[in-house]
Amino acid sequence: MRRVAIEDSLQSVRDYLKGQGLTVESLESNRQNLNSFDALVVSGQNSNFLGMQDTSTNGSVISAKGLTPQDIYNQIENKMK
Repeated sequence: MRRVAIEDSLQSVRDYLKGQGLTVESLESNRQNLNSFDALVVSGQNSNFLGMQDTSTNGSVISAKGLTPQDIYNQIENKMK
């Protein structure tokens, strides 16, 4: 099962991704544990998400800015192929 961390401000995206069967957790609550996620979804409002300039993760970082929840889901699925 795909595991995704998402910013708390993206509630509609969180609900949609959960409805698609993804495991969705809070990005803010898991900032020390980012490598355990397949993807991180950020609002795109701030390129320095979580206040860390040097954040490193093995998962894909997806900016939600201008995307629908379906677009975000499609990006997650495409990057996991």
